[in-house]
Amino acid sequence: MATLVCFHAHPDDEVIATGGVMAKASSEGHQVVLVFATRGERGEVQPGVLRPDEPLWRRRVEEVAAAAKLLGVHRHEFLGYVDSGMMGEPSNEDPASFWQADIEEAAARLAAILTDAGTDVLTVYDAHGQYGHPDHIQVHRVGVRAAELAGIERVYEATIDRDRIRQMLEEAAAGGEAIAGSGLAADEARRMLAEEGEPLGSPADQITTRVDVTRWLAVKRTAMRAHASQISEDSWFLAMPEPAFAAAFGTESFIRRGAAPGLIESDLLG
Repeated sequence: MATLVCFHAHPDDEVIATGGVMAKASSEGHQVVLVFATRGERGEVQPGVLRPDEPLWRRRVEEVAAAAKLLGVHRHEFLGYVDSGMMGEPSNEDPASFWQADIEEAAARLAAILTDAGTDVLTVYDAHGQYGHPDHIQVHRVGVRAAELAGIERVYEATIDRDRIRQMLEEAAAGGEAIAGSGLAADEARRMLAEEGEPLGSPADQITTRVDVTRWLAVKRTAMRAHASQISEDSWFLAMPEPAFAAAFGTESFIRRGAAPGLIESDLLG
């Protein structure tokens, strides 16, 4: 059996990007470890969720513990950095923020966990952090360097199939529905797809690994509900019908670093 480590920026990212592969790996007898750069201190809070005087980070720590249990995660850790907020916000300049972290120092922290866990496979994000969030970009930078330090050869960049999102938007427009990719509003997804450099996800021909997680969609959606401070019942994630949820989240996409041209895989641990 192997050990899969998934490195993420904030609690709830793990369910959206890799919830299926974690549940799949755990159900197949593999060890699953989850590492977060931050506790998600600067997330947008859903109304009425927090207890009086309760800090958001504390609730998010509780939420990820519940989600991790549902997904079959054996261990989860935090590197101890502070949520940087969205790109361009003043919080990006906080010296304690992950965006300001020294890459070598942060990578050493992560590498120590990778080594202790006996990591065989590591997931990070693609080079632009799936959609340009500073902490996601930093996860890529730190994760790649940590893999080098720990001698991890199999590294996968969690990404979004940009061409699939474009297709879904076109189909939704034709049907008069609003739909988007990875929790982004439809108009925001269209804006990002139209931007120079297309910062949303990766083109289909760059994706090496597509994992069918249809069997684990129910647990993935339940784990999303565990993140109630961030994902409300009327959110795009939870309000969509089951067939639409399956279309959006039934496959998790990755780019295997250093893969030979033409590589096509259907599993991270195969």
